Amino acid sequence: MADHAVVADDEVDLSRRKFLTRATIATGAVGAAFAAVPFIESWSPSERARAQGAPTEVDLTKLEPGQMVTPVWRRSPIYVVRRTPDMVARIAGHDAELKDPESKSSVQPPYATNALRSRTEEFLVLVGTCTHLGCLPKQRFAQGELYPTWPGGFFCPCHGSRFDLAGRVFDGSPASINLRVPPYSYPNPGTLLVGVDEKGIA
Repeated sequence: MADHAVVADDEVDLSRRKFLTRATIATGAVGAAFAAVPFIESWSPSERARAQGAPTEVDLTKLEPGQMVTPVWRRSPIYVVRRTPDMVARIAGHDAELKDPESKSSVQPPYATNALRSRTEEFLVLVGTCTHLGCLPKQRFAQGELYPTWPGGFFCPCHGSRFDLAGRVFDGSPASINLRVPPYSYPNPGTLLVGVDEKGIA
């Protein structure tokens, strides 16, 4: 009878030992996983770093002529427009209708202080928030879409601000300055890097 009790106790102890061993291993694995998370996350930019200006890369090879894509940089929408030759031609001829045709009072890098407000005539890069109260202007690229003499551009539905295909603001708009141009560069012909120019991260 005593031998039977010893065998039963040994079986209980062995089962308990296996359970405790498995529990210890599982706890250690979970702890290691939790410890690894911040270490792995440290390899990539934090949300704060991205919000403060980590660059945004755009693949221009997928953008068709006349189209616009809207990536995000510093928590702001960025309008990237691939202008057609016709769209470029429609930028000229209405300077007298603009508040700041030469962008003297507006915000842009030095290389975008020109009539096209861009490095190249093909690609327009703008911060896509209205300079009045921060609404999102809508693309209205078709000539005559808003009214017969409309050359194409952007229209803010919140308060009616209008901007041309270079982001320049029209007279009669609540917005006082042109749409902003962020710093940007082309590391290669098919890639746009928003937030970085030749001098580094802005």
